[in-house]
Amino acid sequence: MAMEDLNDEALEPEEGGFTECDLVMKGNNLETFSENRETKNLIDSLRDVYWDQVSREKAIEKFICIMDRYQDQPHLLDPHLDWMLHSLLDMLQDKNSPPALVHLTFKFLYIITKVRGYKIFLRLFPHEVTDVQPVLDLLALQNCKDCETWETRYMLLLWLSMTCLIPFDLARFDGNMTGAGSTRMSVMDRILEIAKTYLLVSDKAQDGAPVLVSKFITRPDVTQKRMADFLDWTLTTLSASNFQTMEGVIIMNGMLQALAQLFKHGKREDCLPYAHTVFMCLESCRLSETNETVLRKLGVKLVQRLGLTFLKTKVAHWRYQRGSRSLAANLQVSAQGHARPAMPAVEDDEEYDIPSEIENVIEQLLVGLKDKDTIVRWSAAKGIGRITGRLPKELADDVVGSVLDCFSFQETDNAWHGGCLALAELGRRGLLLPSRLPDVVPVLLKALTYDEKRGACSVGSNVRDAACYVCWAFARAYDPLELRPFVNEIASGLVIAAVFDRAVNCRKAASAAFQENVGRQGTFPHGIEILTAADYFSVGNRANCFQNISVYIAGFPEYTLPMIDHLVSKKINHWDSVIRDLSSKALHNLTPRAPEYMIHNVLPRLLPLAMGTDLHTRHGAILACAEITHALSKLATENNRPITHYLNEETLDGLKMIHQELFARQLYRGLGGELMRPAVCTLIEKLSYSKLPYHNDPIIDGWLWLVNDSLRSLHLFSSTSKPKIKEAVVSALTALCNEYYQNKQREADLVIQADLVNQYLLELKSNEEMIRCGFSLALGALPGFMLKGRLQQVLEGLRKVTCITPVTLSYVEARRDALKAIAKVCQTVGVETKESQADGICKEDVSLIYKAFLDCMNDYTADSRGDVGAWVREAAMTRLVEITLLLVQTKPELIGIDTCRQMMCCLAQQSSEKIDRFRAHAGSAFLTLLHFDNPPVPHVPHREDLERIFPRSQAKTLNWKAPSQVFPLITNLLGLPAYQYHVLLGLTVSVGGLTESTVKHSAQNLFEYVQKIQGDAERMNSLSATLLKIFRDNLQNVRVSIPLLKMLDQMLANGCFDVFAAEENHPFALELLSLCKEEINKSKDVNKLLSSIAVFCGMIQFHGDIRNKVLFQLFLLLCHRYPIIRKATATQVYEMLITYDDMFDPDSVDQATSILSDTCWDDDLAIVREKRNYLCDLLKVPKPKLISKGPLQ
Repeated sequence: MAMEDLNDEALEPEEGGFTECDLVMKGNNLETFSENRETKNLIDSLRDVYWDQVSREKAIEKFICIMDRYQDQPHLLDPHLDWMLHSLLDMLQDKNSPPALVHLTFKFLYIITKVRGYKIFLRLFPHEVTDVQPVLDLLALQNCKDCETWETRYMLLLWLSMTCLIPFDLARFDGNMTGAGSTRMSVMDRILEIAKTYLLVSDKAQDGAPVLVSKFITRPDVTQKRMADFLDWTLTTLSASNFQTMEGVIIMNGMLQALAQLFKHGKREDCLPYAHTVFMCLESCRLSETNETVLRKLGVKLVQRLGLTFLKTKVAHWRYQRGSRSLAANLQVSAQGHARPAMPAVEDDEEYDIPSEIENVIEQLLVGLKDKDTIVRWSAAKGIGRITGRLPKELADDVVGSVLDCFSFQETDNAWHGGCLALAELGRRGLLLPSRLPDVVPVLLKALTYDEKRGACSVGSNVRDAACYVCWAFARAYDPLELRPFVNEIASGLVIAAVFDRAVNCRKAASAAFQENVGRQGTFPHGIEILTAADYFSVGNRANCFQNISVYIAGFPEYTLPMIDHLVSKKINHWDSVIRDLSSKALHNLTPRAPEYMIHNVLPRLLPLAMGTDLHTRHGAILACAEITHALSKLATENNRPITHYLNEETLDGLKMIHQELFARQLYRGLGGELMRPAVCTLIEKLSYSKLPYHNDPIIDGWLWLVNDSLRSLHLFSSTSKPKIKEAVVSALTALCNEYYQNKQREADLVIQADLVNQYLLELKSNEEMIRCGFSLALGALPGFMLKGRLQQVLEGLRKVTCITPVTLSYVEARRDALKAIAKVCQTVGVETKESQADGICKEDVSLIYKAFLDCMNDYTADSRGDVGAWVREAAMTRLVEITLLLVQTKPELIGIDTCRQMMCCLAQQSSEKIDRFRAHAGSAFLTLLHFDNPPVPHVPHREDLERIFPRSQAKTLNWKAPSQVFPLITNLLGLPAYQYHVLLGLTVSVGGLTESTVKHSAQNLFEYVQKIQGDAERMNSLSATLLKIFRDNLQNVRVSIPLLKMLDQMLANGCFDVFAAEENHPFALELLSLCKEEINKSKDVNKLLSSIAVFCGMIQFHGDIRNKVLFQLFLLLCHRYPIIRKATATQVYEMLITYDDMFDPDSVDQATSILSDTCWDDDLAIVREKRNYLCDLLKVPKPKLISKGPLQ
């Protein structure tokens, strides 16, 4: 189970889906090592690739890729480790292998070791007598400072540690070393020197040296001769080091690892004489004060090893021993209801004194349980478990008591987490006796819901995760009858954690623990049924847990009230507003399971909280009151009873008092008001739907004041709160009007209606954008009886909000919301079916409505946020479809021919533009209208051609976001006269855009279409005329003109106008030149000027006088005021002269290209102008004359 505090937002899956982790787990379950042959070929190829760096790195990367697939299932490598090791060792033992091959081989060995773990792989290394000297010699050749070959040193140290296991005295390797003048070191000293050397390095070899120490020093011959000296050197080095320096941390790391390994693998009788000295030295180091996690962890590790050395090696006979652990046997016992005989406890007759150091050891381990890092706490927990297993029963019980002291609310979440780990370890080892369960289970249940607020968030998910681990461990440790008294409490706690925990890892941990208890204990109520609904993967979706799974589980009476109590006590006051919202909805769904409990227990608890002092509690309580009341009203409706049957007068007054109390205490102001306003609006909505008897009560005016004031104050709230407040207020207004502003004749009071509508229409003229947004949506939310007789005024007021003026240019959100409101009003009142206009929209209304929507389809407002006009266009497209389908199904004759043509053309234009999301939205709307047949939309231009291009069979599979799929179809619309202008306008923005894939596919398909119609003069003339019209209509509109220039450049370069180039002074070319000149006249836009240069250079291919006119424009740009324009012009004119050299005199071209390439075009204008004029003479172009200072010289 995960022990870290995970970010739930990152892990929450989409609705009905799994998290990424789940998919990885499900998709990577391998059955065998399938890359057997590939790995063999790779190892065999090392002799051929070691000398080439590129080949060597490719081989390493490929091998890493293969091995990394088995990180989660390394045991699959076991059958193949032997032949892989021997294949690599063959290369190492070959005396002819060069050093580069040796290092590469060791790198491969390290990669295998990293995946499988050195403890498993180490056993396979050869450890004969003949291997000692070669390994020592190889190690002697290594440079411990070489950062490229650390894998070699690490693997050699591991290999050397295995060779130390040979059962011969190492002195036999030394021969006769007593001769005079002999300076040769003994093998024992050589190995010891190597171990000391690599304990002080900072690379991976430092992890191999402690393994060598544990195998070497624990040999009987080395223990007698060298152990005391080695420990003396280690402790001296450790004492002299300082953990406040990086060098000191490295040295202490090596020393602590060596000591921990030595006391782990050494015999107790060998280590005991030195244990006290080591312990005193360790205490003097004060490792608990360092910020280095690894040192604190090694300190705790060494402390527990010293503690185990102080105590005799024995198994505690008093420990709890569960009998059979068969799942089938457990279920059988559960069914029969009687216990199996437990293993008899054997009294421990042997008594011995506990060393005094043990108290300090346990104290340090208990401190380690509260460490700030998980790995330290986990190590301390394991140490507590190991040492407790060697203590007498009474002392062990004291240790358990000390662990339980961690579960105090005065302790931090670290202490709670460490305490849970220790309890799990004690329970797993049988050291937590059943007599202690009455003390343990209550703190365990508290840990399952532990959540402490820290600033804007909370801590405790790791505690809850660890508590689930404790439950999992207890399921395996205890006989079912031992846990039977606590089954209901533990089961409820795990179900609550599995369903209502905020963190996904905790929900999954609780589900896994519940499953383990169902299988091992067999006593959990309705365990199998609950597991079916709340399995490991189902609980991954938080919303599904709160709203669906919880309802199913609450159907079992054992869990209903604990779940409701948990939501009321722990979740409605949660720091996360999402949890509070989900909790209130969960209470709504759970109300039918226990209505009496909700009425008599929950609502009386919630009403005071809804007017309390804590902001989060108040917010959650208001939402909960709203949802429970609404659920009770549904029950009343189902049972044909009034709501007053469930709610007494006191409760009704309490619900009414919530708004009055908040208003009196001014709690709608400030940051708290951002939570209170939407919460109370939700309360108003739910109470209105519940039909509470508040008619003609003053509270209704108070509620309406809150709605109106919230709409007027929208601009004062934060950007994240505005959408929530708008949505809640508008929903509340609709429900409020429907219930309390409608008389028995289902009509509105004319005075109230006039005041409300006039007030809202007046607010639409506000200078605050958010106020316009709010009141637009409010008008759209009014029920039909409130709009009766005022429809034209409302539509006209909303239409004016959609109009763009210099003042309202930036009010894109107001225009978007006004469009939504217009569509909502139309859907509310419907279409007029009689002569009177008061009942529904009529023909005149339809024309105004469509005009507003179609005008907004051309909203391309941009600001610092980008193309914000796209929000308006998206809303216009969505609502156009809604209104059109409404009219088609009621009165299709109201849709005019011209209206339908404009609508389809605008949608076609949006379907060919550059932003994927909005292109997909427009395409979907376009096909919806095209293929709607109940009845069909009238007057769709070229319907038959459109259905041929977009067949119904492909409508659902076509991915409008994929340029490669869309543009081959869109370009076919260029052949339909009604759509040509708008589609070409959309393609202009796409072809001249920046997104590579969009530019590529749109340009490619456009060019293919133009090439296809080259032989059809009429279609080419139509396309060119449309292109010029687009240029003319969008002069000085940089959104279109710059992409258009880029598109023209590409079209000229791809020969799209070759059919015009053959004719002298073709009108298209003359008109295009005129428009380009007008577009860049007096322009200071560098992008536009650079794009125009490319177009001018492409136009040189046209024959006639136009060629000199184009050159004249280019020579004007050669003396532009901006050096970047002059340089770009010179470069492109140079390329043009080389490309079209057959159109000019060869000698002139040579001279011109020399001048263009040799001249420094960012020099002074006087010098540049002289060179330019010489070029004019060479190419027989009139010299530009300086008239006045301007952008073009």
